[in-house]
Amino acid sequence: MDELVTPGEDEHGPMAAWPTGRLLSTAARLVEHAWLDALDELGLSHAGLVALHLLGDESTSQTELAERARVENQTMSRTLDRLERQGYVARERDPKDRRRHIVTRTQEGNRAWEAARTLEADVFPELSDPTALRSALLELIRAGTARRWHA
Repeated sequence: MDELVTPGEDEHGPMAAWPTGRLLSTAARLVEHAWLDALDELGLSHAGLVALHLLGDESTSQTELAERARVENQTMSRTLDRLERQGYVARERDPKDRRRHIVTRTQEGNRAWEAARTLEADVFPELSDPTALRSALLELIRAGTARRWHA
């Protein structure tokens, strides 16, 4: 049976013997749960937060927004459907091209975005060396990407 992770455990506790992959996996799950809980309190999904961020203060087409988010247009459409139901975005047909939808962040969407902007700092613990962690994570991601898709 696994040892329990206890608050306040230091580097000499049972977790110190865990392999790096297990530490990373556990940390990722804990961070993800905290992040999703915080977003849920604001009525947002991660995809919704990305869309609100990419929209900024300027209107843009749904297709362009999907491209910038690196998702399919259908995926962005579903995300925007939810944001629109919540009153966070408005979509209108482009008067110049009726096939296109122009998306705008609403006042309510601006409030949601402003509330979410500080989530990372509010949810994640302050780290002694965040730059080193980011560098290590980027290194892991690059190596994993190269191994998975360029092997």
